[in-house]
Amino acid sequence: MSTDVAGVANRIIANIEKVVIGKRPQLTLALAAYFSEGHILLEDVPGVAKTMLARALARSVGCTFKRLQCTPDLLPSDVTGVSIFNQKTNEFEFRAGPVFAQTLLADEINRATPRTQAALLEAMGERRVSVDGQTYVLKPPFLVIATQNPVDQEGTFPLPEAQLDRFLVRLTLGYPSLEEEGKMLSRLQMGHPIDDLKPVVSAEDVMTCQEAVRGVHVDDKVKKYILEVVHASRSHEDILLGGSPRASIALFRTAQALAAISARDFVQPDDIKRVAQPVLAHRIILKPESRLRKRTPAAVVKDLVDDARVPITDKMKATQVDYFDD
Repeated sequence: MSTDVAGVANRIIANIEKVVIGKRPQLTLALAAYFSEGHILLEDVPGVAKTMLARALARSVGCTFKRLQCTPDLLPSDVTGVSIFNQKTNEFEFRAGPVFAQTLLADEINRATPRTQAALLEAMGERRVSVDGQTYVLKPPFLVIATQNPVDQEGTFPLPEAQLDRFLVRLTLGYPSLEEEGKMLSRLQMGHPIDDLKPVVSAEDVMTCQEAVRGVHVDDKVKKYILEVVHASRSHEDILLGGSPRASIALFRTAQALAAISARDFVQPDDIKRVAQPVLAHRIILKPESRLRKRTPAAVVKDLVDDARVPITDKMKATQVDYFDD
């Protein structure tokens, strides 16, 4: 691989870790989504650095950044922009909204109404915005990072399936360990480290990495492995609605990015196993009786991956890595 995707990823991760401590697996998956031209949903309880991770990622890359604080009274025009009549020129002028930033943080997205949430659909899916009969193309690389609190449901509007499906990955951060929280207190004593965070890569670097990720080799056996996992979700006894073809594409692209970040030019089955839960869990709907039995989407996705036969490719044999069929 001519482009040093792993080097770019390591610079970004090292920079973010000046602010967010002990979350390297989540940072790696977030970058895999970014390099796959996907979007990121951070879902966790308040106070575990969801917003801070998004801000640190935006500051680490030399891209324009806007933050959208979602509330029930937020209007679609507050997201996309609005046309204003200019009395001097006697013409309408379009004032672009925050969605025209290269990196958009939609904080507490589930507090916005469905109508406002839908204003992001076209931008997330097609990288363009239609306002007042005009279509505007968004400047690449375009990334939406959304946060939401899954515990407090008062005054919220759960994301519909079509909106959830636009997010390539859904990540949770979890609480830090005792040692990690101690380091955090020490760093925050004299001020917040994010105030001193500087860009370490450019927008062009990210776009080059996105192009390089598309060239990562995926063996036909690994493609079949991906399809077996997704197709199994459509007939699983606990699943009401399984993964769509978009889920197969998401698994394919994210695994490519993870391989590139790991300095490999080919995808291993372990890459699929690692990204399956964050890519698939929010795309499946469990049957009501399965939810009553306390089954979770994450546990069901683990079953799907465990039940699929792990392929052995020529590339894996050449690198002398031991893989065994399940």
